Amino acid sequence: MKYKTNQRILQITESTLVVGADIAKKTHIARAMDLRGVELGKSCTFENTRHGLLSLLHWLNTLKDLHDKSNVLFGLEPTGHYWMPLAQFLRKHGIQSRSGQSSSREEE
Repeated sequence: MKYKTNQRILQITESTLVVGADIAKKTHIARAMDLRGVELGKSCTFENTRHGLLSLLHWLNTLKDLHDKSNVLFGLEPTGHYWMPLAQFLRKHGIQSRSGQSSSREEE
């Protein structure tokens, strides 16, 4: 268990944009930070629609460019089934996502 936790921690480097999202039925809110937990930019509020997900992608790419980050690690709270379109969208765009539901869950 400890080995797996350490492996996950080591995925976060200086070049990682760490993002967390609060998931709701219609509207999600995401925040981004660096390796040390320093918040980068303003939060992103986006709808659980294609247009909303594309605006999230634009926000992520803008922050990556502004802060010289090359990859994203996206943590999300799997509320009901509302997180599924977001997880699928992230996967489709090559963005790693992790569920915060339990330590035994793998990449969503």
